[in-house]
Amino acid sequence: MSKHHVTTTINGEAVEFLCETQETLLDVLRNTLNLTGSKEGCASGDCGACSVIADGTLVCSCLMLGVEAEGRSITTVEGIADGEKLHPIQQKFLEHAALQCGFCTPGFIVAAKALLDANPNPTEEEARYWLAGNLCRCTGYDKIIRAVMDAAAELRGEARAA
Repeated sequence: MSKHHVTTTINGEAVEFLCETQETLLDVLRNTLNLTGSKEGCASGDCGACSVIADGTLVCSCLMLGVEAEGRSITTVEGIADGEKLHPIQQKFLEHAALQCGFCTPGFIVAAKALLDANPNPTEEEARYWLAGNLCRCTGYDKIIRAVMDAAAELRGEARAA
């Protein structure tokens, strides 16, 4: 099989890669570009562990082909922080202990970023609905929701009670 040349932007940087037609974006990210934050949990779009933002839309990278990244802007968990400075979502996940094993955490952080980009002032119900596509076997979700709501408040410049 011949490989396809893809030119895209990943985490703000121009990137070029070669991939097979059937290769998922998740495979390209992890195996070709060494961006291993996105995880493969289900390979069917049900768990959210591989979540990325493509042109402002939250997508499962296990369901998107690498060739579909052509000309698009992709954000992975590696592109959320500002260098060494954590994004408020990441910081709030730490402060609220919103992770245990950490496998699902990159997907939740990317999904939360997409939520707060789309809706900077979500209700708790809206946050829970938005994050329903991300599964966690460890935390019970409450700490994740608290972290997201706290991050939203901080990003709006408001103080939030713990």
